[in-house]
Amino acid sequence: MSIKSIESLETWRKAQEYALRIYRELIPLLPLEEKWGLCQQLRRSSTSIPANIAEGHGRYYYQDNVRFCYNARGSLEETLSHISFCYQINYIPEALYKELEQDGEKLSQLLNGYIAYLKRSKQGASEPGSNSAVRELQAPYTIEIPGNNPPNPD
Repeated sequence: MSIKSIESLETWRKAQEYALRIYRELIPLLPLEEKWGLCQQLRRSSTSIPANIAEGHGRYYYQDNVRFCYNARGSLEETLSHISFCYQINYIPEALYKELEQDGEKLSQLLNGYIAYLKRSKQGASEPGSNSAVRELQAPYTIEIPGNNPPNPD
């Protein structure tokens, strides 16, 4: 995989553009006292959207890709929550809030469509090891309660 490969994915491109808008248009409007609070939360959640899409894209098994897309969707919802808070506390104007909210909704729809495509196409389902799972066997355990143990026959 390469940068060209991920750049060909529309969902990732739109998520990247959305994160850049957060950095360029919203974060500069936040007051200085939010530099280490809300600002950092917005940076992390917004950049997590394209990062998770990219990580999933790099996986060969579709269920891994879907799982990372779910993470991206969660990060998008977190970002939208922060944007709503910024608007409610009057850090950003209504026009910017509405634009980011609408673009976030479009990105959510695009991401949901990509997830549906991945589930339908089942890419990597025939890859070696795709049906394997790593699981730990549960060891039996006993609970010893002082004074309630059966007497030792010896």
